[in-house]
Amino acid sequence: MSKPMLEGKSHDIPKRLVWEAWLKVKKNGGAGGVDGVTIEQFEADLKANLYKLWNRMSSGSYFPGPVRAVEIPKKGGARVLGIPNVVDRVAQTAAVLALEPAVEKVFHEDSYGYRPGRSPLDAVAACRKRCWEKSWVVDLDVKAFFDSVSWNLMLKAVERHTDQKWVLLYVERFVNMNVEAER
Repeated sequence: MSKPMLEGKSHDIPKRLVWEAWLKVKKNGGAGGVDGVTIEQFEADLKANLYKLWNRMSSGSYFPGPVRAVEIPKKGGARVLGIPNVVDRVAQTAAVLALEPAVEKVFHEDSYGYRPGRSPLDAVAACRKRCWEKSWVVDLDVKAFFDSVSWNLMLKAVERHTDQKWVLLYVERFVNMNVEAER
């Protein structure tokens, strides 16, 4: 039996989900975004910050801020990495936690990227094992995938795996976040 919707709330987002998202963001660490707020600064007024985020997400009035663009040197040129504000990382993680159980079921067993409980070292271990079993290798790098992916198709895929309207709403807002170059 589902809980009744809170008066004035458009989306039933459990406060516990936002709390769990915060714990993951804190554990992962990382730099502050465009707003300059660090994890430590966010945590200084944690109860108010998480309540404000939950309240805005539940009412549908949450909009993520811009992403801080940082160039990462790579062989053959630089790659731009987007760093969201801490509050936006908590919101993104809440959406991931809500969506993950459904999409985990459809991933291939040998998929390692951005998967819970899987790391690059797990992928390397699987490759090493297969080197002894097979006499061929396929090496694939999808260059600039996120620069060229159809966001409309991606949103349709997300929609197929959730009936939670708030997840789709915020995933759409996340993919449309502005990027601000580092000064």
